[in-house]
Amino acid sequence: MTDSAASPTASPFTAAASAAANAATVAGRAPGGGHAVPLAARDARRIAHYAAAADAARFLHPVQQALLHRRGWLKLLAPRACGGAELALPEAVRLEEAVAAIDGSMGWVLTLCAGAGWFAGFLPPDTARAIVGTQRVCVGGSGAPTGYADAEGEGYRISGRWDYASGAPMATHFTLNAVLRAHGQPLLDEHGAPRIRAFIVPAAQVQMVPSWGSIGMRASASHSYRIDGQWLHRDHGFTISAATATADGPLYRFPFYSLAFVTLAANMAGMAAHFMQLARPAISRRKHSMTGLPLLEAPGVAALLQAKEQAFAAARDHFYAVLDAAWALVASGAQLDGGGMAGLQGASLALVAVSRQAVDELYPYCGLYAASEASDMNRVWRDFHTASQHSLLLP
Repeated sequence: MTDSAASPTASPFTAAASAAANAATVAGRAPGGGHAVPLAARDARRIAHYAAAADAARFLHPVQQALLHRRGWLKLLAPRACGGAELALPEAVRLEEAVAAIDGSMGWVLTLCAGAGWFAGFLPPDTARAIVGTQRVCVGGSGAPTGYADAEGEGYRISGRWDYASGAPMATHFTLNAVLRAHGQPLLDEHGAPRIRAFIVPAAQVQMVPSWGSIGMRASASHSYRIDGQWLHRDHGFTISAATATADGPLYRFPFYSLAFVTLAANMAGMAAHFMQLARPAISRRKHSMTGLPLLEAPGVAALLQAKEQAFAAARDHFYAVLDAAWALVASGAQLDGGGMAGLQGASLALVAVSRQAVDELYPYCGLYAASEASDMNRVWRDFHTASQHSLLLP
């Protein structure tokens, strides 16, 4: 998002689809049952069926891409007035978590690209309508200000390179942050720091640079991209703040970093839920080396699994309680203050921390199946640990 052992006896697809459906159900259930599971079982099966192939190909399978477009998920957070869904944030977050609970890469692309689509709420309405109305629209991007925007006439000439644009091969537009310059010199703000502005650029003006070689999140295809002196009208520039929003509604009054924290944390929770769903049968297939009993019956092992599941459920319940309360506050017309933003950040990082503990402490009990690159569990493990490197998720 911008301003980055023994094999199972069941067939791989059957095991993956079953675990995925269970994980999606866990991910979609809100505290007290107040929210319906946001993902249809048929969609869950489709996502699961093509996850391994997408991982091997290092980009989302065409069926997964088609599903993103057909369901309108990449326009979840774009303003309704320009053709988006403008879904309430708690509902969008639950959907992102449910998709990530099946395929981490697809959940990540959905989250990052729908998040970039949120920026349409800060663009001039005519520009926003043209972008959101693009056929098979997908907005990728990067938040680091690693380029320049030189003032020229009624716009800017953009140059630079940006990294980690998830979903880059399917992007129709890219967002970026650039340092503003005039006559080759950076423009400074009132504090003497370089002025930075966000822009959205059509893909035709962008050159993708294949660079994504991570062990996990392979299908997110989070490649780099560069722009070499392309001119862009100033209407493609924007500033993110409630005061500069051009779309009405609470979604565009919600603080950017709070939105980023909750959407990223939900992805981590989805992947952790998937891992725990796969861990129980993996552990049950193993035998204790000394007693010969099923490992799940060994003292402490069942208790460990149960403890991790319970801790995760408690952290997740708290996360959604804080998110739902914050959304209700903003939806009522109030502003989320510093304490509210800190609460969301704290609940998000606590959920991520519990998710890390569950994955890391259960992994050693899962056998060589978990270490096999071809296994579903290994893919989830790789995806989880790759996604956890996002700078906002650091404890």
